[in-house]
Amino acid sequence: MIKPAGDIRKLNDRFFDETERDAVEIPLEEFMEEYESAEEYESAGYREVGEITDIPDIVTPVRDFFAEDGPLAKSALDGGRPYEHRPQQTDMAINTAMALQGRYNLCVEAPTGVGKSFAYLLPAIHYAKTQICPVVISTETINLQEQLIEKDIPFLREVTGIDFKAALAKGRSNYLCQRRLHMASAEHQDQLLPMASLALDLERLGNWLEKGGSGDRDDVNFRFDPVAWGYCCCEAGNCQGNKCPYFRSCFYWKARLSWEKADIIVTNHAMFFTDLKMKQDVNLEMTLLPKWSAIIIDEAHTLEDSAASHLGLRVSGLGLMSFLNRLFNPDNGRGLLLRKGEEAMNLRRIIAELKPQVGAFFALFENMLAQKNDTVYRLHTPKMVPNLLAAGLGRLRNALASYAELQEDDKNFKTELEAQVGRIDAFIDGIDAFIDMSLPEHVYWIEEEKGSVTLQGAPLNIPEILEKILFHKRYPVILTSATLTVRKSFDYFRSRTGFVNGTELRLDSPFSPDQVRLYIPRGMPEPNDEEYKNALVQQIPRFLDVTHGKAFVLFTSYQLLRHCTEKLRDYFDERNITLFSQGDMNRSLMLREFKNDIDSVIFGTDSFWTGVDVPGEALSNVIMTKFPFAVPSHPLIAARCERIEKSGKSAFMEYSLPEAVLKFRQGIGRLIRSKDDTGIIVILDRRVISKRYGQMFIESLPPYPVEYVN
Repeated sequence: MIKPAGDIRKLNDRFFDETERDAVEIPLEEFMEEYESAEEYESAGYREVGEITDIPDIVTPVRDFFAEDGPLAKSALDGGRPYEHRPQQTDMAINTAMALQGRYNLCVEAPTGVGKSFAYLLPAIHYAKTQICPVVISTETINLQEQLIEKDIPFLREVTGIDFKAALAKGRSNYLCQRRLHMASAEHQDQLLPMASLALDLERLGNWLEKGGSGDRDDVNFRFDPVAWGYCCCEAGNCQGNKCPYFRSCFYWKARLSWEKADIIVTNHAMFFTDLKMKQDVNLEMTLLPKWSAIIIDEAHTLEDSAASHLGLRVSGLGLMSFLNRLFNPDNGRGLLLRKGEEAMNLRRIIAELKPQVGAFFALFENMLAQKNDTVYRLHTPKMVPNLLAAGLGRLRNALASYAELQEDDKNFKTELEAQVGRIDAFIDGIDAFIDMSLPEHVYWIEEEKGSVTLQGAPLNIPEILEKILFHKRYPVILTSATLTVRKSFDYFRSRTGFVNGTELRLDSPFSPDQVRLYIPRGMPEPNDEEYKNALVQQIPRFLDVTHGKAFVLFTSYQLLRHCTEKLRDYFDERNITLFSQGDMNRSLMLREFKNDIDSVIFGTDSFWTGVDVPGEALSNVIMTKFPFAVPSHPLIAARCERIEKSGKSAFMEYSLPEAVLKFRQGIGRLIRSKDDTGIIVILDRRVISKRYGQMFIESLPPYPVEYVN
């Protein structure tokens, strides 16, 4: 039942975004009908978060599995994956099993090549089979999720012989809604769709379903306009539950059922943190993910930033305008509200009046950016601009809620309208919170994105938040990544994430340091020297010649990347080496072309420092132009540094430097991905030898042979 028209929900102490409504629309009783009995329903995990039962010994079978004569080794002899005994993998697996069995937290730094996914998956499988609730595994990247679901988990199921269920948990919008597809393809199609061309895409999606399509966006095997998907996908608040004629065949609820019955659930950090936030609200009957018995967070080096991103707020000017156009676009006479009747006409009039107000409101922020001649600007004082949208959005919200109540004869249309009321609530709450700066311990800023302005807020007390809502629970939490330590210490990671109530384990690399040679030119100018750019143009070719390409050249600014690209084009032409410069094509295509052209070179910025896997000869050289210090003027970085300074500590030593070291280690980690890889690393930042802190970067690496060259 929709809220009364006059009841506009306000914030208490956090921002409710539309993702949260994903979980509160369907009462548990309705979904319970999918279970054969109340006992089966109860065993699916609708209990207190983290409820766990006594478990038998899981350490011994884990130790036996990874033994030199264990099942993993024997599977290789029987034609399975190539096997090489790695003591580090065994150590991690045993320690993970001990933490799960002992119900304490564990933080593991597992360098590339350890085989950390097997080392946490096998203990998780044994543990989950003894528990009512599943083990949830959260990762940052899609590539790792696909590896776990499509390769690692099926392999372990076959080798161990353990009968367990695993599922990939995605957000609701990844699934096609048959009811909305039918609605968008029916009599009101011309009104509903913003462009007539989208009708063809919807027809193709319908044909895909008729031919056995899975309903999962990732499985669609043809190109289509993403806008079209937005008119037929499952949406938060836009679900009729068991009253929907398609409920029994609903792709999203079938997926939900598989999660409830799974032993292992793989998801991403975005969904995990949204769910974690929701689980703190005792009034919610249901959340995005089932209750869990343990959490494993892979790629945990992004933990602080992921939490800040998904526990904060974000309101897009472009998103708000697109939302209004979806309701009614006077420019092309299309929209959800293009219906007969005085009420619909009144709503169209409200929207027509509101759109200029939206433009004027966000223009205030655009002017701020123009005055500062910047693309990002931090707000320090509440109510720096008037809330020009409060009255207009409130009026639209109330009128739309009242109009929805009148649609008893068209349940589909009513559900669609109610979902839009929920979105207006989210916009109202977000704008109010941003203007009033009402969220405690937050930093607020505006940022130019895609020709529009986005209002953003992020919590600064992530360690305190995570310590309370994640690390002080009865269920164990396992964190792992290849890069968690600075100077072989977890102190920095612990201070930024609030990790408590557990132990730490730092594993050595399984690769030989002799696989790498580290070069440091002595004659490089300081990065702030005006001759630095010219020196880069001279030194980059020098070291590319050593490997005849096959290199990543990593930059910290796009401007410097473009400068070197233009200055070195003749060099690449003369050497017949292909240069892929970031910005010339999308990242995925660039990586694919790089792997195919063995002598090529990539000039890349931020996204190429992490999450890139190029094993073999294609990548034999990583050149770092400058240490990856975060831009100190960015509002989030500046606010974090201010918070540290207020505590009487040095922001540079306590935050900027260790953060740069971790990213530096991520960049270095691109090079050696197997025991057969060899290559060179080049540091073109003079501060490695001219500044005392430069040694910290070197000491955080494996003991590679270092060669200082003139």
